[in-house]
This record gives sequence, C-alpha cells and structure tokens, in this order.
Amino acid sequence: MPPKKSITLTEAELRLMKILWARGESAVGELVAAMPEALAYNSVLTTIRILEQKGYVRHRQEGRAFLYIPCVAEQEASRSEVRHMMQRFFGNSREKLLLSLLGDDEVTAEELQRLKEAIAAAEDDRAGDEL
Repeated sequence: MPPKKSITLTEAELRLMKILWARGESAVGELVAAMPEALAYNSVLTTIRILEQKGYVRHRQEGRAFLYIPCVAEQEASRSEVRHMMQRFFGNSREKLLLSLLGDDEVTAEELQRLKEAIAAAEDDRAGDEL
C-alpha cells in the first residue's frame, strides 16, 4: 500500500519553497543554480512537481520553459505547519504547545518579554473586537 500523501513540507520541499519565496517566479534551472548544495536537475524537477501537486506552487509556460511561482505565502505555510504539529502532538491545544515551548530551558528573558507583550496585544485586540 502506498504511503498517505502529506500536505506538510519535507526538508527538500521547504528548501525549494524558501528559494521561490525569496526569488519569486523561477525556472527549474534557476532553482538548481540557487540551491546551496549541488542537486541534480531531475531531483529539483521532481520535487517542484510534488509541490505543485500539493498546491504550493503553480507554473506557466514561457517558450519551452516552465516558470514556477509560489501560490502559498511563507507565513501561511508556516502557520499550516504549526497547526499540523499542534494537532499531532498537542491534541490541538495551543495552551499545551505554548507550555511545552515555555518549559524549554533555552527560553531567554527577552523572548519571554516579547511573548508577554504579544499576549497583551492579543488581549487588547480581542477586547476591541468585542466592543
């Protein structure tokens, strides 16, 4: 039985998406050249086609070349990945996810302060919405 298709990004897919988000519309050859490590043209082509099947990129033809462009914004993809992880590991609980992160000994005082400010801002936004 074949493995279930995943809507999340593999490491290889994420590397290509980061290049596309930075560069914008690109041909496969341009993506190969922009890769930090050497990767075969066919490997990049296969990965970009998978991304297209997943709905992350689309293409248009210009002459003989296909130009690929992201159709999912980086922030949207990031949120989707976090929601997926939250569902899988934390029972869809934002609280459990945040408590797990806060339990990490590597959280700095500056990060905690920014989190407090973000929570306060979110509370202010919610209070404003209720008026």
